[in-house]
Amino acid sequence: MAIWNQLSFQDSMNFLMHDLSKFHDEILFYMVMIMVLVFYVYLQMLLNKKMDVHVIDSHGLEFFWTFVPCLILLMVAYPSLKLLYVTEDSYLWPNVTVKVIGRQWYWSYEYSNFDGVSFDSYMVPTEDLSEGEFRLLEVDNRVVMPVSVLVRLLVTASDVIHSWTIPSLGVKADGIPGRLNQLNFMANNCGVFYGQCSELCGVNHSFMPIAVEVVSLDDFLGWVLNFE
Repeated sequence: MAIWNQLSFQDSMNFLMHDLSKFHDEILFYMVMIMVLVFYVYLQMLLNKKMDVHVIDSHGLEFFWTFVPCLILLMVAYPSLKLLYVTEDSYLWPNVTVKVIGRQWYWSYEYSNFDGVSFDSYMVPTEDLSEGEFRLLEVDNRVVMPVSVLVRLLVTASDVIHSWTIPSLGVKADGIPGRLNQLNFMANNCGVFYGQCSELCGVNHSFMPIAVEVVSLDDFLGWVLNFE
């Protein structure tokens, strides 16, 4: 989860988020280099009052400043399209399917592979928090997922647009009334991961936290068998 004064992304908990963070760092590097180059050229133009006719009419220089941006765009486009394809993963067959329904202002979950496993998830009020729990992030019923298992989420909403987001897992999907959005993800580490609704949905938008508890496969099956 995020910590105080954190400027970068949260720690990656699966391969998708790791690749997204790496892609972000690469794009940031290109942006900084371009900004430094443009600032240097602009500064030289301000300080130097002389004009070089060989620079103004240079075909080689025109080819350079046309070819290099095209090359940079290709270097950005390839990993971007690759990540876009990986985030879909619609060709993979998931082992667990969970339907997520956004409501004002809580979440409902239905485990499609198991009969009778469905529940609502509300934020725990500040006065009811136990020691060590996080304000505005804890919920009364966490979403339980098995580790190293492909999970499919079907996200929708019953009233207004919501957005189901877990930053450390690299997943984000809008819940739109009358529409079903799909995303796949796999958690590579056990633990509890937090998120919040990322679409302005009303007065209590800030009080729609998401808590995903990733456990071993045996613990997950035990949770399903003992679910009430």
